Amino acid sequence: MFENTFKNIDDLLYKDAGADSELDYIGQTSWVMFLKYLDELEQDKADEAELKGQEYQFILEPEYRWPAWAMPKDANGNLDHHKAMTGPDLIAFVDGKLFPYLSKFKQAAENPQTIEYKIGEIFSELKNKIQSGYILRDILEYADALPFRSSKDKHELSDLYESKIKNMGNAGRNGGQYYTPRPLIRAMISVLDPQMGEKVYDGAAGSCGFLCEAYEYMYERMEKSTDNLQTLQEKTFYGKEKKNLAYVIGIMNMILHGIEAPNIIHTNTLSENIRDIQEKNRYHVILANPPFGGKERKEVQQNFDIKTGETAFLFLQHFIKSLKTGGRAAIVIKNTFLSNTDNASVALRQHLLESCNLHTVLELPQGAFTSTGVKTVVLFFQKGEPTKSIWYYQLNPERSLGKTNPLNDEDLKEFLAYYQDQPETESSWNLNAAEVNPDTFDLSVKNPNLPEEAPLRAPEEILAEMEYLDAETSSILKSVKELI
Repeated sequence: MFENTFKNIDDLLYKDAGADSELDYIGQTSWVMFLKYLDELEQDKADEAELKGQEYQFILEPEYRWPAWAMPKDANGNLDHHKAMTGPDLIAFVDGKLFPYLSKFKQAAENPQTIEYKIGEIFSELKNKIQSGYILRDILEYADALPFRSSKDKHELSDLYESKIKNMGNAGRNGGQYYTPRPLIRAMISVLDPQMGEKVYDGAAGSCGFLCEAYEYMYERMEKSTDNLQTLQEKTFYGKEKKNLAYVIGIMNMILHGIEAPNIIHTNTLSENIRDIQEKNRYHVILANPPFGGKERKEVQQNFDIKTGETAFLFLQHFIKSLKTGGRAAIVIKNTFLSNTDNASVALRQHLLESCNLHTVLELPQGAFTSTGVKTVVLFFQKGEPTKSIWYYQLNPERSLGKTNPLNDEDLKEFLAYYQDQPETESSWNLNAAEVNPDTFDLSVKNPNLPEEAPLRAPEEILAEMEYLDAETSSILKSVKELI
């Protein structure tokens, strides 16, 4: 049922002149879903308050609540066509009244960790792109059928929403920034093994895939007490995201995974001076796939000790600084980070090796990220002591990956099985940090355990063999003729 609802909404958006791409489809679906979710959340809280003999103070004023403008119903529970706005009237209300009203919550909210602040942030950054009020009316009717109350419903909705994010990532280069393959995320989380009471952070949150998967991982393993649930909801997951659409998608994704008011801040992480990061701002676990290939301006670079225009290298400095002593991190980065010869790359590798224990490097095959051909590695490190030895694991380089054959959990099974003992195999090897060149800190070590290929023969040897074979062939032909 839910899958058909999403498909029907996409079909309607395709017909509308204002929605041009998968990015628009999920953005527009998100704000509609958020308001439907908000209404059900408020209804639940009102019901709870009534049971306790208390009165619930609604966040939204009556005319801006879902039953008033989106789905006014008659006594039989059907849409009341006499009250329901449609066509130009509906678009005029949404653009002229609803969005301006909701955007003001950002200024009125006490702090960014409240649902009120999230409302204001979303509706001050995202715009309604649906131009036809008749199409919007149909979309609202479909969205009204989506239930958010049971955990089973939320789980099914979250799976479908993840599928939409994945499709958006495959749609083109503009969508790739939102999607990291979930099997890779799960493997990274399994290695870091976040525990109750620890704070988990992603400073390049995108669609919040890392935080959502970390929530699932910790929820499955924790003792289901009221205190633990509250800690997981309010004091465990933190993120920052710069782009408007990604921020909204990330918030919606976390809500669907069961986090009511996600601690996601809409900000440019790199605009923060890393020298100002205090102990209270640090985290136990950091998981991220920062954008690579971007070029940052000079004023942004001034916030970092190692100046570079490469976005991912600035993020790596931010993550190292944001880790608590003993904190663990798993960061996706371009494989060229291991070998680049520019001063910034060399200095950053030196800084990483000297301030952290870079214990594992996971090398991913071409096509692991279906939206880009860039080859990547995952750096696993712990802050507080220098690197002594690095274990490299090369995920099957012969594996052909792409949109129709994506990375899966089975691909990472051997890596996870080998991780604890870190053995020497045909796909893995160890490097003593003392062997790293202190001038270049080059970490692009080739796998020394691959079976040796037969050496290429010299041209003279090949020509000699050809002459021998020619002579042998002539001799055989001569013998055959004599027999005839």
